[in-house]
Parts: sequence; structure tokens; C-alpha cells
Amino acid sequence: MPVKKNRKKTKRRVFGTAARPRLCVSRSLRGISAQLIDDEQSLTLVGASTLSREYRDAYGNKGSNCEASRNLGKLLAGKAAAMGIETVVFDRRNYSYHGRVKALAEGAREGGLKF
Repeated sequence: MPVKKNRKKTKRRVFGTAARPRLCVSRSLRGISAQLIDDEQSLTLVGASTLSREYRDAYGNKGSNCEASRNLGKLLAGKAAAMGIETVVFDRRNYSYHGRVKALAEGAREGGLKF
């Protein structure tokens, strides 16, 4: 119950538009994924995951979880740049800004996203 409450509270504060979409992070035990979402139209503009074929072709299965998250951030930033997206709103949901979530954010910043 408290997790749903926290997500609703975060969703009220963090809102993505077409000009500045929301970068939503999801973690699991096997991987991490991120999406750029336009909340006005309820559209996912760009998405990437460490479990996707595109990621595995680019980076393989080498390195630690934090290294994989950083590479995923760079990949997502490259896809966003191809669509003309430069600034985003970071939505870490109820995850603490530590470890894999922090590495993804730093990788996205290295790739050229601003938030």
C-alpha cells in the first residue's frame, strides 16, 4: 500500500510534456529499463532496457550492474538525441538515488541529456 501512495505522490510532482518528457526508471533483479514518456498524450517516446537485443548487440553482457546502467543511460540519450529531445524530467519512482539508478542518470547526462 505505501508504495502505491508514494508513486501517486511522485506522479503529481513529476510531469512530462512533449518538449520535456519524463525519464522513468524501472529496476528488476535481472536488469534495468528506462523510458521517455509524454504524459500529456500518454505516449512512450523512447525506451531502452538492459535485456533488449539492441543493448546486448551494442554492449554485450560484460561488466557490473552499475556499468550496464551507465551504458543504458548513454544508449537512451543517443536515442533521445535522434528524436531531438535534449531536456527531461527525472522520475526515479520510489527508488533511492543510489547505485544503478544513479549510474543510469549519470550515463544519460554523459550522453547529452539535461535534467
